[in-house]
Amino acid sequence: MKLSIIIPAYNEESRLPKTLREIDAYLKRQSYDYEILVVNDGSKDKTAEVTESLKPEIANLRLIDNQENHGKGYVVRQGMLQAAGDYRLFMDADNSTTIDQVGKMWPFFEQGYDVVIGSRDVAGASMEPAQPLFRRLLGEIFNLVVQVVVGLWGIWDTQCGFKAFTRKAAEAVFPPALINRFAFDPEVLILAKRKGYKIKEAPVVWKNDIRSTVKFTWMIKMLFEVLQIRWNLITRKYNR
Repeated sequence: MKLSIIIPAYNEESRLPKTLREIDAYLKRQSYDYEILVVNDGSKDKTAEVTESLKPEIANLRLIDNQENHGKGYVVRQGMLQAAGDYRLFMDADNSTTIDQVGKMWPFFEQGYDVVIGSRDVAGASMEPAQPLFRRLLGEIFNLVVQVVVGLWGIWDTQCGFKAFTRKAAEAVFPPALINRFAFDPEVLILAKRKGYKIKEAPVVWKNDIRSTVKFTWMIKMLFEVLQIRWNLITRKYNR
């Protein structure tokens, strides 16, 4: 199997069917084998039931159903380690970066990169519509903090929810990861970097939902988790 798609989902019963159908329509046109894994993060709505109902319609659709909420990092890790593909991509249930963008990643894998991440901040990327200046500024500040504190120099967008790993990289990077919620992205990237895996940012088209909001409490929690990653590196917790 060439490609596994992992979709972390929490209360996504309304948006998930459209996303799954679009993924399926694209992958059916490809020449390689694939699977789609929805990892339910203890949803309180009918995310699990909706996924199950689509199995007769969508080929190779699997559900990993958690009864409790653990966090996006936890369920992405779970999906990555239960996937069967030689390449493993996780993407958001809201389809903000559509599956066709994976086509931009294959050339980098062919060049020898082990981790290819979608980026909204490199040449060729675009946001539709553009983010408000304040949101954009917050993102830039957070990314700078991540680069300084964690050591991810030269990676300009750690938070885009569209990241692909080779089988070897995924099976080496995700088991030692400890962050279950907000800052799991920079954690897996610094683990990949420290293990010697080559990382490349690929420009993507990102659909900006102008209705979405960023809570101040989320930013504080994310900052604390970034500091926790640094502490974990200093105390060598990832080596255990």
